[in-house]
Amino acid sequence: MKKILFLLFFANSMIIEAQKDVTKFLGIPVDGYKTEMIKKLKEKGYQYNSQLDCMTGEFNGRDVYIRIATNNNKVWRIVVVDASMTDETDIKIRFNKLCLQFLKNDKYVPYSSECEIPDEEDISYEMTVNNKRYEASFYQKPIEVDTVAVNKEIESQLLKKFTKEQLSNPTEVESAQIGLEKMRCFYDYMSKKSVWFMIDGEYEKYQILLFYDNEYNHSDGEDL
Repeated sequence: MKKILFLLFFANSMIIEAQKDVTKFLGIPVDGYKTEMIKKLKEKGYQYNSQLDCMTGEFNGRDVYIRIATNNNKVWRIVVVDASMTDETDIKIRFNKLCLQFLKNDKYVPYSSECEIPDEEDISYEMTVNNKRYEASFYQKPIEVDTVAVNKEIESQLLKKFTKEQLSNPTEVESAQIGLEKMRCFYDYMSKKSVWFMIDGEYEKYQILLFYDNEYNHSDGEDL
């Protein structure tokens, strides 16, 4: 319920962007061809490692590998991987620090307002025995666009399920349903600009994997 109310608040207060607004990594759109992305990352100071087929350099104060994933020759994901692994205590601190950094960054909206790992959590046991996955998800905020055009798009989606009379003078039940439908539309837009991270590793050695996803370019079964 907290998550629903949280997303609904942003659905009613933020400007929603159209499909041209895609996820950015270091200000670079996660889009286009891989060769173009490599060139732009080189301009940022990163080096290309031909043996590993990835970029290397420093990101957010750490040495990392940057991998570029494509679908139909279009970049859809940037993966930032810690170059060195660490122990359970340090990875928990690093995960929680990343959570705080994202929560304080006004470029992002959290999928959930609670993402930190409790101090007493035994992540080694949870990951090994209970197959627990530690991850936190955020969405990059849309850029400002024509509010009138966006509202028309939302209205057109609502009119597929509600009449104009229901939208202008809804009952209490209809008002709740309309709110949830607005939230769904909002979520659909926001989910296209997903940025999330997770803990990866085993045998008490761990690393952070950070993903910048452009879901407009992600596979949707078109090759099946």
